[in-house]
Parts: sequence; structure tokens; C-alpha cells
Amino acid sequence: MRHGKKFNHLSRQKGHRAAMLANMACSLIEHKRINTTVAKAKALKQFVEPLITKSKEDTTHNRRICFSYLRSKYAVTDLFRDVAAKVGDRPGGYTRIIKVGNRLGDNADMAMIELVDFNELYNGGKKEEKKAKSRRGGKAKGATTAPAAAPKAAPVAEAPEAKVEEPIVEEAVVETPVAEVETPEAEAPEAPAAEDNTEEKAE
Repeated sequence: MRHGKKFNHLSRQKGHRAAMLANMACSLIEHKRINTTVAKAKALKQFVEPLITKSKEDTTHNRRICFSYLRSKYAVTDLFRDVAAKVGDRPGGYTRIIKVGNRLGDNADMAMIELVDFNELYNGGKKEEKKAKSRRGGKAKGATTAPAAAPKAAPVAEAPEAKVEEPIVEEAVVETPVAEVETPEAEAPEAPAAEDNTEEKAE
């Protein structure tokens, strides 16, 4: 009898069940998502999430604990190297179970269990929603801060323009009189020289 025992035995003895969950956890860590029945997916979720939490702190002790459950050094290496880097800032809920209908043979409820941080499609949408919620919640606060920032930016933009225009006008004024003075002086000496030559030839 199973009075008050909430643990799902999955119709297997302890050794068979532990080996099956270890193999499924290794496949999940390697492939990032697997298809299985809903009951096995829920059991795997309880089995693998504490191991992912252990992987956040890379110590020899934690590696040995994970190895005692997974029984695969390659899976432990991937867990501590790849998975831990992705889930480092997540406080929990590392896996997601998505039901995918019933199996044709025995009509069993099937599900896909995956590591949340490795699904780019779901993550992109959720990150945008979180940002949108924070923006919506902060719109009132942002509205009060935005007008204060706009007037500060406007005078700063106007002041440099006025400073830049003044030197340009002064340089233009200085250059134009110099050009006017040089042109009459150049014409004056040329004209008398020509007249002197004609007078000398006439004499």
C-alpha cells in the first residue's frame, strides 16, 4: 500500500527507476530537450533541478554529488560548464514541461521537457514582456523624469551653437576688407607703368 506516499514510483523498482532518471537527465543535459510521458517528465523535473542548483557552485564536492546521480562524467562536465553558465542568475525553475498530445500506441500523455534558458524563441518573448511590464509600470515615473531631462538637454545644445557662430562671423569680416584693399593697390601700380612707357616712346 502507498498510504500518504506522494512519490511516483513509475511502476519500477528503485534501481530501475534511478537508472532511468539518470539516463533521462543525461539526455536532457546533452540535448537540452527530450520527449517523454508527462509522468516521467514530472519525475525528471524533481530529479534534475536540484542537480542544476548544485552546478551553480563549481566545487569538487558538488561535482561528486552530481556524478553520484548522473553516473556520467561527460554529463557532469556539460552540466557545470554549459548549463551552469546559462542558469547562473536564475533562482529556480530551470526546466519547462510542454504537453504535446497523446501517443498513438497506448494513448499516453506525452510531453516535452526542456531547459528554459536554452529555448531562444520562448526566452526572447519573455524578456521583451518583462521589459515592457517594467516600462509600463515605470511610465509614470519615466514621465516625470523625461521632461526634466529634456529641458536640460535643450540649453546645452543651444549654447554650443551660439559659440560656434560668433568666431565664424568674425573671420569672415576680417577676410573681406583684406581682399578689397589688395585689389586696388595691385591695379594702381600697373597703370602708371604703362603710361610712362608710352610717354618715353613719344619723346
